[in-house]
Amino acid sequence: MQHLLAALATALTDDGGAEVVVAAPGAGEGFWAGGPSAVADGATIWLAYRLRRPVDQGRGYANVVARSGDGVRFETVATVTSAQFDCASLERPALVQRPDGGWRLYVSCSTLNSKHWWVEAIDADTPAGLPTGTRTVVLPGDETEAWKDVIVTADDDGWRMWACRHPLDGGDTAADRMTTWYATSDDGLKWTMAGEALAPVAGTWDARGTRIADVIADGGRWWALYDGRRSAEENWRERSGLAVGDRPDRFTAIAGPVPPRAGPALRYASVVPVEGGHRAYVEATGFDGSHDLRTVYVPRPSGVSQSE
Repeated sequence: MQHLLAALATALTDDGGAEVVVAAPGAGEGFWAGGPSAVADGATIWLAYRLRRPVDQGRGYANVVARSGDGVRFETVATVTSAQFDCASLERPALVQRPDGGWRLYVSCSTLNSKHWWVEAIDADTPAGLPTGTRTVVLPGDETEAWKDVIVTADDDGWRMWACRHPLDGGDTAADRMTTWYATSDDGLKWTMAGEALAPVAGTWDARGTRIADVIADGGRWWALYDGRRSAEENWRERSGLAVGDRPDRFTAIAGPVPPRAGPALRYASVVPVEGGHRAYVEATGFDGSHDLRTVYVPRPSGVSQSE
């Protein structure tokens, strides 16, 4: 899986084969299109993502669900807004096709005038029905912790979640710290937290926070692309790393960061299998400081198994 991390670096280059899927909603820092969550459904790729303006212009104002036949050109199918949730901002969504054929969108919501976040799920029969679907608070958080940016999978073995936890016990100036926790569920609505799956390592490039962005089970192991940062000053400028584990609830970082130097953001990677390899979606810094959503096709290396 290390070839996936290496391929993400091309998303920051002009000649690396990456293509812009969704442009930033404005020019300059604070305008973001990103936080992707991709789902492959036969020949169709579904993509949920977040749109954001600067702090004084509305922050994360929408989560969008779109579909594509080629993985590059997308048609908007549904949109939910921060106004619908009476929240200050929306962050990265998580899109899941339920085992019964329905669809679910997990939405990360920021409490007004607070560092607190909570997560809701919206259920509908089709992606187009999500804006008016059934809502359920799944991770309420409290005065000691905030939850956001979840990764969710559902299969015959049940529901799994990797959720970003922000501790609130250190006050507002320390609320950017982050770790990833693992949870399980029978229905994807009531969750049991198993424990911390990936934590920062002091003195390293990810000493301030580790947020799992995607998880791939392959070769009898669990592989996680994750976002990390060294300091509070690098908030919103996370870089990507790779971690691995023999279990889904415990990972060890083994590679990164990409890019090697702090500055440009490369975060929130989401990967789906396609013929001959994978297609990765990632949020990256543009030339003017805004963030756009990009994709890159990652062929499987000749003679190399998927787990390498």
